Amino acid sequence: MSFHTTLRKGASSVFLRIEEALDGPFGGADNPLRHLGALGLYLLWIIVGSGLYLYTVLDTGIDAVYNSIGYLSVEQWYLGGVLRSLHRYASDGFMLVMTLHLIREWCYGRYYGFRLYSWITGVPLLWLAYISGIGGYWIVWDQLAQLSATATAELLDWLPIFSEPSARNFLTPDSISDRFFTMLVFIHIGVPLLLILGLWAHVHRISHVDYLPTRRVMLATLLALIVLSLLQPALSNPPANLAVIPGDLDFDWFILFIHPLTDLTSPAIVWLLLFALTALLVALPLLPHPPPEPVAVVDAANCTGCDRCLADCPYAAISMQPHPLRPGFKLAVVDSDLCAACGICAGSCPSSTPFRRRETLVTGIDMPQQPVHALREQLEQTLTGLSGPRRVVVFACARGADASGLAAADTVVMPLLCAGMLPPSFVEYALRGGADGVLLNTCRPGGCDFRLGDRWTRERLAGEREPHLRRTVPAARLQLSAAAAGDESTLSAALDDLRTRLDNEALAGEPLPPYLRRASNHA
Repeated sequence: MSFHTTLRKGASSVFLRIEEALDGPFGGADNPLRHLGALGLYLLWIIVGSGLYLYTVLDTGIDAVYNSIGYLSVEQWYLGGVLRSLHRYASDGFMLVMTLHLIREWCYGRYYGFRLYSWITGVPLLWLAYISGIGGYWIVWDQLAQLSATATAELLDWLPIFSEPSARNFLTPDSISDRFFTMLVFIHIGVPLLLILGLWAHVHRISHVDYLPTRRVMLATLLALIVLSLLQPALSNPPANLAVIPGDLDFDWFILFIHPLTDLTSPAIVWLLLFALTALLVALPLLPHPPPEPVAVVDAANCTGCDRCLADCPYAAISMQPHPLRPGFKLAVVDSDLCAACGICAGSCPSSTPFRRRETLVTGIDMPQQPVHALREQLEQTLTGLSGPRRVVVFACARGADASGLAAADTVVMPLLCAGMLPPSFVEYALRGGADGVLLNTCRPGGCDFRLGDRWTRERLAGEREPHLRRTVPAARLQLSAAAAGDESTLSAALDDLRTRLDNEALAGEPLPPYLRRASNHA
């Protein structure tokens, strides 16, 4: 195992423990670490909204803007001051969330294969975000802006891009004019527009994107930012004066950390670090990683063009095209570069029901490494071998808790590529094939490696999404568990709960009538 793999797995273990610890007070849906992308986009909208208001009410001009924003911060603290502070702290939060999102995706190995496009398009966003943040401090044109602008000019002068040193523009007070303010506005408005465009490119190959976190998370985040804005309002430092050296200043380490780093080292070392980090992020997908899994395969003769697979695919890997053999019908087409090999599409296909009488079950879309036919054959074989008063079938996501320890004479364990690949009809098929109960384990809410497997599974079983579990299936004979890797005790407790219900005949309800697929007189 390489050093990089060891480091990444160690970091992912730490990150996972923190995530799971936060599941307790917040729950999976509201856990901020499980929804960093959505939280970052929400903070960006706060930044944009507050920034637009500030820009419309501020006086333009390098001298007038300082007095104007000072008036808003002090005299109109209840509106302009709060919005200025909100703009500042939301920007810091965006930088923090963006960095954590990058680290999290690296920890979990989400930077190659079908995720390559999202990873590569995310790298330039780092540069755009920090350029926007640094440029925002310059507009105020106080002593902190003076320090940042001068330090940035000296940093840029190290690169051979200017015919004359740009730092000369900050030697005397007369060298700064309103034209400089126009440039600052362009940087602080134009670059964020590029950032928003880049974010669209970053997620446009992902289906069902969480553009916003849950309402509770949004309200809590906004409330926290407002409270922080009231308790610690963002205020300007003394006005910029190029004739003097700035003194002690209130510093923003989330955005302006690069300036102290330059002072401690040198412009050459800072650029070396920045370019090396960027090159490393771009090169990560080229490092050795597990080979890709076989992608989903479409069988044209069995595809009805219903587009359920299109609706459920987490990564927009499926498109619908005219059927080559059936005029007027559509055919699902899989983009192998985008397919995550999760099998969620197979779980959504109406032809994946095990109740079909065909000896060889060929479905409209399927996974070569775990076809629905093989799943049905395995289930039928294992059901005949179960013994005991309460026979249970455990369908478990292979990326969740290890369910192998639950296997016993009265319990069969069937691992799945993803819980979302299991057609709900398999639950009824197991109950009518001899099982007394079914336990289905997914990853924790918000923790699915394929984003939507746990969500689609819950909605299908609840009858909120097609294909759904029929209402004739006794709810007491089905146990849905959400146990991630390391949560084996949680999974075992879920099985105990199911067995307790099954031991109570009145609580469990009547068993379903048996079904024999090969019986010739079956209606």
